Amino acid sequence: MAPPLDDGTGTFQPSDIEVTTIDVGNTAGNVIPGKATAAFNIRFNDRWSEESLKKEIQGRLECAAADPGLRPGREAAPARFDLEWRTRPSPVFLTRNDRLIGTLSASIEAVTGRKPGLSTSGGTSDARFIKDYCPVVEFGLVGKTMHMVDERVSLADLETLTRVYERFIADWFGHAAL
Repeated sequence: MAPPLDDGTGTFQPSDIEVTTIDVGNTAGNVIPGKATAAFNIRFNDRWSEESLKKEIQGRLECAAADPGLRPGREAAPARFDLEWRTRPSPVFLTRNDRLIGTLSASIEAVTGRKPGLSTSGGTSDARFIKDYCPVVEFGLVGKTMHMVDERVSLADLETLTRVYERFIADWFGHAAL
């Protein structure tokens, strides 16, 4: 087992690699495949840049390809592989807009009666695509079925979330709560 990418930082969780698919293109159960493809999603923290992350992954794959224990009965040459980056790794970001964070936190507390904890847990999100155009802070539903087949949430949680969003919009734009 390879060592973890890192142990996290003071602000972000440890980076990890999520294998999303492995395919050998072979429907027969008794044939050793000639090749395999795999896809993975890397959730990384602020210890990594695009360049350093790509270099680390390339190095780990080269090390695995050269390990004879991973190719029993095969030639001594390293296994061949191609690494294709389908998307550019997005830089890690952290919002430091006190007004935005404070307004959302106050809205959450007003609706739920609970003071929210600020956290970067949960990995990456689509906020990375808009962070360069407007301030970003995230708040939403969580659950045991997130990003799974049959993902679902309770209607009560959705209604509470809606009230928090309504309160935030009213407070952000200086109007009485809806």
